[in-house]
Amino acid sequence: MVSDQYTKNAGLTLIELVIAMAILAVLAATVIPLSEVTVTRTKELELRRALRDIRSALDAYKLDYDRAVAEKKIFATIGSVGYPEDLDKLIEGNDWGGLYSFKKKYLRRIPRDPFDRDDNGWGLRAYSDEADSTIWGGRDVYDVYSQCEKISLDGSYYREW
Repeated sequence: MVSDQYTKNAGLTLIELVIAMAILAVLAATVIPLSEVTVTRTKELELRRALRDIRSALDAYKLDYDRAVAEKKIFATIGSVGYPEDLDKLIEGNDWGGLYSFKKKYLRRIPRDPFDRDDNGWGLRAYSDEADSTIWGGRDVYDVYSQCEKISLDGSYYREW
């Protein structure tokens, strides 16, 4: 009987299992590096978005300062360029001496650096600092940068973005 012969030989041979495992190993070897690149690319997008959000908020803060000074709602102090003293000022907000009937807030929260594993936070630059300075002057916050020492997928350093 033919059906008895097929039921006794049902299953995979050792050769078939070895070939199937080899194919799976080749697929895994190609997929894992691609997934690591995808994770890195996603973090890079988060970093670009966070830098853009903070820098846009800094610029909006400066524009409101200049407008409040121009409309004589506040008086410019000597040595002040109009940027916030720290990043927390972007969250706290300011009414600019009555320019707004409320405290205008520029960020809900400070975005985190996706490459910052040691909780170093953002690197800060003051208006009077050099463009590539890694030491904050401490008077105001003109720019932020990542303190990550790694190289991005495009070959540049994250701290230079």
